[in-house]
Amino acid sequence: MRGILLASVMLAAAPALAQPEQLAPTLPPMLSLREQASVRDRWTAERLDTIVPALMREQGIDMWVLIAREYLEDPVLATMLDARSLRARRRTILVFHDPGGGRPVERLTVSRYGVGNLFQPAWVPETQPDQWRRLAELIAERNPSKIAVNVSAATAFGDGLTQSQYQAFTAALSPELRSRIVPGEDLAVGWLETRTPAEMSRYPEIVRTAHAIIGEGFSNRVVKPGATTAQDLAWWFRERIAELKLATWFHPSVAIFRQGVAQELGGDEVIRAGDMLWVDFGIMHLGLATDTQHLAYVLKPGETDAPAGLKAGLAAANRVQDAVTSSFSTGLSGNQILADARAKALAQGLNPNIYSHPIGYHGHGAGAAIGFWDDQNASERGTHKLRPNTAWSIELSQTQAVPEWGGQVVQFRTEEDAFFDGRSVHYLDGRQTRFHLIGDR
Repeated sequence: MRGILLASVMLAAAPALAQPEQLAPTLPPMLSLREQASVRDRWTAERLDTIVPALMREQGIDMWVLIAREYLEDPVLATMLDARSLRARRRTILVFHDPGGGRPVERLTVSRYGVGNLFQPAWVPETQPDQWRRLAELIAERNPSKIAVNVSAATAFGDGLTQSQYQAFTAALSPELRSRIVPGEDLAVGWLETRTPAEMSRYPEIVRTAHAIIGEGFSNRVVKPGATTAQDLAWWFRERIAELKLATWFHPSVAIFRQGVAQELGGDEVIRAGDMLWVDFGIMHLGLATDTQHLAYVLKPGETDAPAGLKAGLAAANRVQDAVTSSFSTGLSGNQILADARAKALAQGLNPNIYSHPIGYHGHGAGAAIGFWDDQNASERGTHKLRPNTAWSIELSQTQAVPEWGGQVVQFRTEEDAFFDGRSVHYLDGRQTRFHLIGDR
């Protein structure tokens, strides 16, 4: 199955490896909420039909049980609900069972309320009031050899089953069935990190939407040098997201880098001509996240471009990006990719700080971590192996002196969303190679 998915996605992946980004692109048309729900439900049905069976068979698991309470969703279960369910209700239980012999994987829900048409209802409370007993009956009838549940010390994405629910669940099982429980961590991470061809056909447009909003914010229409503060701009981004009926998974960050000031500025600091601006910005659309960091320059009177030293810093950051993306290889751990990328960048005389991560259903997604901004060494969180059909936020910085600023050392932070097809990394909507320019030219 993974081979089929890989081939399909590669055909759909149009962006080139180092395609320059179009600054301030036109905002793509927005689907209505009803249209978005239809798209998401089609995606979820396809994912349940293909990804779950492949993962279960790969891991040798014949039953996977997910349990969540209202307002306390397992991060995996939350992504398996239909677009109108929004969240678990009372207690939602999903059961996957592989009967073997090449037969389809069963999908059951032991819940008072259904989950669209994605799971077959398997509990009638009026007949069997005890939800746990009904779940135990279903499991005993199928007699699985391994029962995976989402408990993990390694990742929050595989640790969605709370202690109280685990205790109630296991108490309902016979000792024999209880002994067959195994961690479902690899199923959880595999489900969350894998992207399908249908998702990837839309993901570039989602990233283009984020880029368009950044282009609006980094413009004369929004930024008035001498009046607009860093906080004003951050809240403009937040308001613009809401206007477009989009969501964000974190509050936008805006910082000012200024000649003669060693530390970055923010908050109520007023933006001035000659400043370099930085934004860290993300949206959620069709259930998928973006995560972008871009740089802008506020022109001084008479200037038509950013100083050469600032442009050189961005170009150097692009070279660090190249070091990272060229180090991707299926089966390597995040730690190995980090070490390879740093070695390549350092060999070029660069001063890199690499902290790239998966992206998809979550902004900081499930999968291999490639460094952390405060830790450039091998980490326990970087042991996961890289897999094809995964989306990435190529996040990093390059620090170097700017001659026009008297040799002041400046950090150039970049972040662009990309896709790994199993052979190479493709930016979903290009990458920033030129500054956004604010002011009269």
